[in-house]
Formats: sequence, structure tokens, C-alpha cells
Amino acid sequence: MHPYRQMLTMRALRCQVCAESARTPLGWIFLAGPGDVDPALSTIVLNQPPVCARHVRVAAARCPHLTRDPVVFLARSAPLYGVHGTLYGLNARGHVHVVAQPDHALPFGHPNVRTLLASQLIRRLSTYRILTIDELTRELEESP
Repeated sequence: MHPYRQMLTMRALRCQVCAESARTPLGWIFLAGPGDVDPALSTIVLNQPPVCARHVRVAAARCPHLTRDPVVFLARSAPLYGVHGTLYGLNARGHVHVVAQPDHALPFGHPNVRTLLASQLIRRLSTYRILTIDELTRELEESP
């Protein structure tokens, strides 16, 4: 996903497919591909923007990063957590250069965030349930 679109949709909790509000009566829907997230962890952080109820199956079918049966997180709360990107610094001659490309997100408030060129916003799921797409569809149909 283009970094600017990722930032816009993630920041405003908009659907990654249509860019409309991703809020459903049950919360926000986040999808994760195989190996993206260990559901057993106490803290779940995601870089994929949410999807609206109308585009869950479309995203699962068309996104090369996902599978047809992705992990579905139905979140009641998903505050911004931090950023993912490239750390820069100055070398001995005062020139800017890449220091590191962390394979994990840095939380806001981390001392290195000041020198990080962010490519993705990250959200932390704090109140969520894990469902299948079929379970989600049933629950959405039954919701008021």
C-alpha cells in the first residue's frame, strides 16, 4: 500500500479499499495475513488499515499480502501506537545516512522516533476478538 494512503486510512480509521469510514456497529475490522501477528501475544500491533464490512471479502481476495481466510480482528479499541520506518543519523562528516531499518514498530515516545523517517502508522489493538470471516459476517448481519 502506498505510504500516504496507508497513513490517511490508518489515521482516520478508514477502509483500506474504499477510504470510507471503517466503523461498524461492532467496532473496527482489521485483517492480518499468515505469520503477521501471533494472536497469543498480549499486545497486537498492526500496520494494515481497517476494512469496512462491505469490503472484508474483497480485501481478503485481492490483497496479495492476505489469504482468502485471513485472521480477522474485531476491535472495540485501536489507538495509534507508533511508526515503522528507517532510522537516520549523522556520520563523522555530518552527512545524513541510514543507521538502521528496524523490523518492528517504534512506539510514540521512543527516543529514536525523532530520527525515524516513517513509512507506516501502527495501531495497537487493545480490546478485540478474533473471528473467521464467516463468523464476522453472521455477527454483522445480526447486529442492530
